[in-house]
Amino acid sequence: MAKLSKNTLAAHFIFTIFIVSALAENGSSFARTMDKKVLGMKKEKLSHFRLYWHDIVGGKNATAVPVVFPSRNSTTAFGMISVIDDPLTMGPELSSKMVGRAQGFYSSASQQEIGLLMAMNFAFMEGKYNGSTITILGRNTVFSKVREMPVIGGSGLFRFARGYVEARTHRFDPATGDAVVQYDCYVMHY
Repeated sequence: MAKLSKNTLAAHFIFTIFIVSALAENGSSFARTMDKKVLGMKKEKLSHFRLYWHDIVGGKNATAVPVVFPSRNSTTAFGMISVIDDPLTMGPELSSKMVGRAQGFYSSASQQEIGLLMAMNFAFMEGKYNGSTITILGRNTVFSKVREMPVIGGSGLFRFARGYVEARTHRFDPATGDAVVQYDCYVMHY
């Protein structure tokens, strides 16, 4: 095997760097820096929404359906998973104006307390935000007075959203399991 001179190695190295740079500039790279204005992103703002989440567990019009049942002998329903399509209304009564739906699932994820993993989209169906969503993913200890969960994203007018929600139980019926929860949503978006 022939030994290459330092000059030959340096020239080869410079040529390789040149080729890699040229390929990256010609779009062969999978990522690039963009100006946020290209996506229509203007000034970021903070919005607050107060919504009421209606989780109807029983009856013929249930909006929460268990798809995985809890492990036996669990006092916390550990392992249970329910899929939801819950109405979101402007007031605490189900008859108040519906502005969207909470769609996703919750799972009992604690063996020590009633603690849920919530993964849901608030899909708005009214007014300016019609067709837009915010995505919530977090821990919900349902018997705590106030529970905080992060907003991890969104779509439509909530593209690039971030923030948090505070959940407060407005009403809970232990006989049926039905609940009405007030959600205060604080969302940063463009």
